[in-house]
Amino acid sequence: MVVRKNAAAPAVLSPRALNRATLERQLLLRRAAMSAKDAVEHLVGLQAQNVRPPYYQLCARLEGFDPAELAGLMESREAVRIVTLRSTIHLHTAADALTLRPLVQPARDRELNTFRKGLVGVDRDRLRSLGRQFVEERPRTPKEIREALLAEWPDADPQSLGVAARCLLPLVQVTPRGVWGRSGQVALTTAEHWLGAPSQPAAAPEAAVLRYLGAFGPASVRDMQTWAGLTRLREVFERLRPRLAAFRDENGVELFDLPDAPRPDPDTPAPPRFLPEFDNVLLGHADRTRVIPPQYRGRNGNGNQAYGTVLVDGFLAAVWRLGDGAGRAALTVQPLGALSRAERDAVAEEAARMLCVMAPSAGGADGHDIRFGTFVDFGE
Repeated sequence: MVVRKNAAAPAVLSPRALNRATLERQLLLRRAAMSAKDAVEHLVGLQAQNVRPPYYQLCARLEGFDPAELAGLMESREAVRIVTLRSTIHLHTAADALTLRPLVQPARDRELNTFRKGLVGVDRDRLRSLGRQFVEERPRTPKEIREALLAEWPDADPQSLGVAARCLLPLVQVTPRGVWGRSGQVALTTAEHWLGAPSQPAAAPEAAVLRYLGAFGPASVRDMQTWAGLTRLREVFERLRPRLAAFRDENGVELFDLPDAPRPDPDTPAPPRFLPEFDNVLLGHADRTRVIPPQYRGRNGNGNQAYGTVLVDGFLAAVWRLGDGAGRAALTVQPLGALSRAERDAVAEEAARMLCVMAPSAGGADGHDIRFGTFVDFGE
């Protein structure tokens, strides 16, 4: 082993330094003048297990965002909703859907193995073949898929058969599901069939690491493994080490980054941002203290119920909920701690901006109904 003498110790990045760097990469420090498609690609997809969050994610990030732009990408099949990272539905560009899904297939295989007791006697290759033929005849609901597979394997567990189809096939949710202003039940077909493109080789893990750092860095190996739902990425980072900058956080954890990536001054102002209940910046790291203060850990949800998140000075400071009030969009902000008058005014201003984009028809002559109050009991 070669020991380097007098090697400079990696710089230590404080939580605020990590916060500002992450917000900049996530287009949350200042809104970006880019297209919705370019933003989806830059962010390596948008968390999309619910249909509305992708729209709110881009509203917080893009200058002049129009929900119809993202809806149009889905209707034209330039973007799709598909199970990829962390076994959750993400909205990806068509190109990423075809390459990222194969990259995370090992995680889908591990997930499927947890259901093996319900799949005794089921031939996975035959299930994959029958399932593909069935959903490519026309898009099918999850219930239809389970029933068709149960007819072939009547002794299997129906839920396990449905999970097997999702894990073995790159199933996308077809429109109108997920299109802004429309509704539709979940109907599935394969990515290749929906996009009219053949299956693609998995994205190179090195390329995926570089893209992840570009959108979430600086980050540790464990951060990326958590984001992707993959394991054993240490060797990939080691191969890339000569091309990366290295840092440490205040706990001594090694962080990697692109050498020329922006790392703003920790005192850079960070305006308030309203994020949906599931957002990239909240789920992209194993250590989330760069955005969620330790005292507020778990406060953007309560049990199985998740709420919108309000960032103040770059960190989780409140939760929000949208409802109806006297014919107007009624938005309630619940601070998690004390907010100054200036901070409350800035939050209210940002809330009004968001509602003008996302609920313009509900403003009425008197504008939107924005209030500060309590709607969830965190059991304090």
